[in-house]
Amino acid sequence: MISYEVSMGLIIIGVIISTGSMNFGAIVAAQNGDLGFFNWYFIPHFPMVFLFFISALAETNRPPFDLPEAESELVAGYQVEYSSTPFLLFMAGEYIAIFLMCALITLLFFGGWASPVPFIADGPVWMVGKMAIFFFLIAMVKALVPRYRYDQLMRLGWKVFLPFSLVWVVFVAFAAKFGWFWGVYARWTVGG
Repeated sequence: MISYEVSMGLIIIGVIISTGSMNFGAIVAAQNGDLGFFNWYFIPHFPMVFLFFISALAETNRPPFDLPEAESELVAGYQVEYSSTPFLLFMAGEYIAIFLMCALITLLFFGGWASPVPFIADGPVWMVGKMAIFFFLIAMVKALVPRYRYDQLMRLGWKVFLPFSLVWVVFVAFAAKFGWFWGVYARWTVGG
C-alpha cells in the first residue's frame, strides 16, 4: 500500500505548496481563473492528475488493482463469506472511498464547485457533475484495463510514481518560491 500512497501524499503536498493553503476553499479559488480550470494552475498540475487517478484506483482496490482478491476468488473474493448486512457494509465502505477519491480529484485539480464557464454561477451541481465524470472513468477502467499483479503495482509505485512525484514536488517548490504561482507570490509579497 505504501508504494502508491507516498506518491499520493507528495502530489497533495505539491498542490498545497502551489496554492499556499490547506483550505479546500483556497485551493478551489486558486483554480478559478479567466479560463475556468484551464488556467495557470491546471497546466503544471496536469501530469499529476493521471498519477493521482491511478493511485486512487489502487487505494480503493478497484480494478485493475483489486489485489485482495486472488485469481481463484474472482466471484467476490473474501466477501463471499459475509451475509447481507456485513456485505452491505463492505460495499458501502468501498463506494464511500470511491466518492471520496472522486471528490479529492475534483477539488485538487478540477476546480471543485467552481464553474468552468465564466458566465454560469458556481455551485454544488458543478462539484457533483465533475465527481460523476470521475466515477464514470473509474467504472470504465474496470472494463478496459487488465488486472495487475502485486509486483507490477509495486514496480509502478516505487519506480514510476515516486520519482515523478518527487521531481514534481521539487519543481512546484521552486516555482512557488520564485513566484511562478500568482496566489503564493501575492501572499508572500503582501505578507498575508
